[in-house]
Amino acid sequence: MKSRASLVAALLPTILLAACGGADDGSGKGDADPAVQAALNDPIMVDPDLAGQNEGNAALTGGTDHSLPPELVTPAAIQSAKEEAMALVGGSVGLKAVPKAVVLAANTPEPAAHTAAARAAVSPGGENCAQAVEYSTVWAARLPTAFPVYPRGSTQEAAGTDKGECSLRVVNFLTPVALDDVLSFYFTRASANGYSAQHLKKDGDDIVSGIKGRASFVIYARRQANGLTDVDLVTSGK
Repeated sequence: MKSRASLVAALLPTILLAACGGADDGSGKGDADPAVQAALNDPIMVDPDLAGQNEGNAALTGGTDHSLPPELVTPAAIQSAKEEAMALVGGSVGLKAVPKAVVLAANTPEPAAHTAAARAAVSPGGENCAQAVEYSTVWAARLPTAFPVYPRGSTQEAAGTDKGECSLRVVNFLTPVALDDVLSFYFTRASANGYSAQHLKKDGDDIVSGIKGRASFVIYARRQANGLTDVDLVTSGK
């Protein structure tokens, strides 16, 4: 199975060219760039030689076969993960349900606000961050405080960079927690930390994205046939 936007391969040159093509104030009122939309919607090919490198922080990774050890998918383990997530949003009273998704047809362009978030993630200030990324699961531990890997989630692949103006993180992880719970967690974290946030659904993926100043995040998530939630998390800024 291919990840929707799992690593550097997701940051295709067409995205970077579009990102340099003009500024966006994040208001969502500008025209969406077709090149950005096309790149975001293309299937992603991950280089297996690169994806397997730098496993020094092996505790963060659960492998790349899109499954989890049995002890991580028990009802008790799932409940513990949900309780830890609740604690990070101030308890059940602080958790916000993710808004109903705007469903987009296969060939429908994403709204400009989502395009702005994607553009900000890969090229803040026009700098080509994709060319500077390094593969290592350690980048999953260096995500912005607002957007950690979901509690007890198993990181499959990760990459990132802090060179120049870049502060880019791209992480793929699995969790046995239900998709809606995961989306609500990130929507709540975004809202609590001053980010805009919108919920789209396209090509089988639920997409939550938003911006705050020059920082941005984009989440692609889907439910696997084996019941796990598969998440691609892209952030830029701190």
